[in-house]
Amino acid sequence: MLQSQLFTKTRKEAPADEVSKNAKLLIQAGFIDKLQAGVYTYLPLGFKVLKNIETIIRDEMVKAGGQELLMPSLHPKENWEKTGRWETMDDLYKVKDTSGKENALGPTHEEVVVPLAKQFISSYRDLPVAVFQIQNKFRMELRAKAGILRGREFLMKDLYSFHKDEEDLKRYYEIMKKAYKSIFERVGLGEMTHLTFAPGGSFSKYSHEFQTITPAGEDTIYLCEKCGLGINEEIIEEQKTCPECGGKAFKKETSIEVGNIFELKTKYSKPFDLTYKNEQGKDELVIMGCYGIGLGRVMGAIVEVLSDEKGIVWPVSVAPFKVHLLQLGNEEDIKNHAKKLYEELQKNNIEVLYDDRDATAGEKFADADLVGIPYRLVVSGKTLKAGKIELKERKSGVVSMVSEKEILNMIGKSV
Repeated sequence: MLQSQLFTKTRKEAPADEVSKNAKLLIQAGFIDKLQAGVYTYLPLGFKVLKNIETIIRDEMVKAGGQELLMPSLHPKENWEKTGRWETMDDLYKVKDTSGKENALGPTHEEVVVPLAKQFISSYRDLPVAVFQIQNKFRMELRAKAGILRGREFLMKDLYSFHKDEEDLKRYYEIMKKAYKSIFERVGLGEMTHLTFAPGGSFSKYSHEFQTITPAGEDTIYLCEKCGLGINEEIIEEQKTCPECGGKAFKKETSIEVGNIFELKTKYSKPFDLTYKNEQGKDELVIMGCYGIGLGRVMGAIVEVLSDEKGIVWPVSVAPFKVHLLQLGNEEDIKNHAKKLYEELQKNNIEVLYDDRDATAGEKFADADLVGIPYRLVVSGKTLKAGKIELKERKSGVVSMVSEKEILNMIGKSV
């Protein structure tokens, strides 16, 4: 991609009306644009990051046996009345059409997926089964001031699993715990994201959250100093010892919830009468689990946790491009060498943002640090004389002079 043709541009200053680091940096670097409080456009660079996160999540859900589908965002009022949430859910967007019929804009999809499953699950032979989607959700957030960490419209992966008994649900629940751990490791948040015990609501004693440690978070958790398990502050008084290892020493941390998993059991199968015939031909309620990850939250958490004073630092796995190629100078030999390197990188399936703009070296260096692509390559009069290319790793800041062959070797292995 030629940077001169990129739809967006960086800004010299961060937006003054944003309070969160993720929104300030993502808007300044040209990844997102704010339409209104809690509602953002993902611009080409931001959309590429979002799609890379989506690819990782989809891969892990398919490995865990999930089948992808896409459900409507517009939900009939009667489905929400059946579960009692039409009146009790404070952040539910309610819309009315010209005929007076009321609908909800889906903040979650239990009210849609359960009646859908009812059409296809009738016997124990149909179980277990799991379906997931990656789709926009809507919630009337009163505190939409945390950038893409807390939005009113946001992209989310929600998976629903259906089982014949609680034993099978627990088996699958463990599979999903491992899948989520793998997701957070792959997107670069593994070290600072902790499985956390949390209140289970009306359907189980406990649920589990995945909490990423960051000062920008709105949650408080207590980390077991022995094994790293988190306990939400809402239940810390009930947990004098760590339920995982028995440890008694905890460290208080601020965090953001980037994912959650629940044992729903019969909470939603009961109102919709979702049953199956067991081996004896007797009707039993289907047991359910649900598992959610906010893609925007993951992206925002990466920016909050991994950025530095110069800008964003994207992990290779989710970066919009792997290489940021800077051409310094407009002399023909510099342009030709930069273009040749650009084509060679593309030939080796390495995604490149080629800064061919007529801008100063200082502007190009500052923009490269702000945008945060993992590897910066510089072609200039100085590098041509040396017969090398300047390579800077964004994460470490280490600068070295390397040959084209070394670049292809080094970067090719990391992508």
